[in-house]
Amino acid sequence: MKGFYSLLGIVYMVTTSFYLSPEKVGVASEILNTKKIETAVEIKSEKSTNEMSSSEELYNSILFESDNKLNFDVFSKAILGFANLKKAGKLDESAHLLTVCDFSMSSNTKRLWVIDMNEKKVLFNSLVAHGKNTGEEFATNFSNTESSLQSSMGFYITESTYNGDNGYSLKLLGMDKGFNDAAYKRAVVMHGADYVSEEFAAAHKRIGRSWGCPAIPRNLTEPIINTIKGKNCLFIYYPDQNYLSSSEWLREA
Repeated sequence: MKGFYSLLGIVYMVTTSFYLSPEKVGVASEILNTKKIETAVEIKSEKSTNEMSSSEELYNSILFESDNKLNFDVFSKAILGFANLKKAGKLDESAHLLTVCDFSMSSNTKRLWVIDMNEKKVLFNSLVAHGKNTGEEFATNFSNTESSLQSSMGFYITESTYNGDNGYSLKLLGMDKGFNDAAYKRAVVMHGADYVSEEFAAAHKRIGRSWGCPAIPRNLTEPIINTIKGKNCLFIYYPDQNYLSSSEWLREA
């Protein structure tokens, strides 16, 4: 009988050794969930690192002028939107021209870049004006409203050309809802202007301002417009957190 009870004791110990109390189950589950979260964060971090590395490699391969490089953070946002516009079918897969205007910079600096992504080459680096009510030397205020005389930030797709009151001009289709999608209706276009020049800046302490259009120097009007017309990407950047956090084109895949 003593042996029988000993055997029962052994069986009890073996069977209960696989049992976890609710408290222990909860702890185990919490540990497992924590591990899952840590793994997800590591994967996301690794993906971001790889994307950053890829962006840096591309950025470093482009032949910018050493004294006037496009800011890397602006560039990385521009190529993210460029890629997302392609994925959405808004741009052809073969599109390789990217135009960036960095409106966080002084209007007296060459803050427009036209980049050939295939050739890794800057085709143009130019002055570009912002809207009259957007600011003086520096841009501060943006609008998507008719008659505001303000610039609109965001991604655009270039369309056809025409000759209007400002001469040879390029139509722009705003792709960011609520930020620049009224550009076409507002007749916000790229055109040349005599007030976009170093001579004007020297005389007035800043270049002139448009009614909201990204105006460029007269002598570069035809070369730039003829290069980027016909369904290419233009990005007007400004560090507005509302825009940067809500633009569908700046969302990571």
